[in-house]
Amino acid sequence: MIFRAIATTTLLVALSGCSGGGVSLNPLDWFGPKSDVELVVVEPEEGWDYSARDYRGPIQQVTRLVVERASGGVLIRAEGVPPSLGYWEADLDPENDENPVDGVMTYTFNVAPPPWNEPQGTVYSRTITVAHYVSDRTLGDTRTIRVVGATNSLTSGRR
Repeated sequence: MIFRAIATTTLLVALSGCSGGGVSLNPLDWFGPKSDVELVVVEPEEGWDYSARDYRGPIQQVTRLVVERASGGVLIRAEGVPPSLGYWEADLDPENDENPVDGVMTYTFNVAPPPWNEPQGTVYSRTITVAHYVSDRTLGDTRTIRVVGATNSLTSGRR
């Protein structure tokens, strides 16, 4: 058994240096690329701009909004219902760079549509919950937090 292992190892080491007449006897090259073609990555110098491709939109209906105290700030928790199953990548996107306007800080409840048609399902199965943390420093003099959907919006006053 040991003789076979030593013989196999010796044979592999000896063959790894062989390459004659276009036929490679190197076992490490058997499953890799066969040509000397250099792969080139085509990418703009300034990089790809993904910000212009936001395919998400506001959720159909915001059904619940809860603002809870958290360490050093608040946790905004919102629930919403899209028109069918399969919606994903939910987020509370701040408007005005999280700066309050007239004491109101506004967020849009955005979701991405499913890649193919999905059944409607029950309201319970379609419900999406999302949360967003806001520090006390960012809140500043905010009196009201508002979450906006496609057909409605909910507000919650700070205590």
